[in-house]
Amino acid sequence: MALALSLGACSFIDAPPMSRGHLVTEEQLKELVPGVQRRADVQALLGSPTARGTFDDSNWYYISAISRARPMQQEAITSQRVVVVEFDDGGKVKRVRELSGDDGRSVSFVARETPVPGNERSLLQALFGNVGRFNPLGGGAGGINNTNPGGTQPNSTRIN
Repeated sequence: MALALSLGACSFIDAPPMSRGHLVTEEQLKELVPGVQRRADVQALLGSPTARGTFDDSNWYYISAISRARPMQQEAITSQRVVVVEFDDGGKVKRVRELSGDDGRSVSFVARETPVPGNERSLLQALFGNVGRFNPLGGGAGGINNTNPGGTQPNSTRIN
């Protein structure tokens, strides 16, 4: 009974929703008039965009999400909003639209790895690979002493 009550109480301990990104309100969207306002007007009203078009600057994206962290669970996004402001060649607002989940594309990741030659070491090589490579004089790997016998470095001046 105590376990059931403690698990039921977890729903009352929900963290407050956290807003992430650039939240654009409906009132702000109503103030955008296509064909009238320019990029500077949009930036003054909505602020800097979250992202711009990759290959051209004609699309500005304002992306926001509301997430909620719950005890013993990962943080989950409860709602997401993407507003796109499109500009014409003259820099005036051409169209304002909101993207939905249906506009998104599913991206599958490739699980393959590119092999790198020389990284396949056995357990013994990993454990004993540096034996004999230590040089107390700091002259490099393999016990080679790279210091000059005269005590001076080449191309350096010696002041007596």
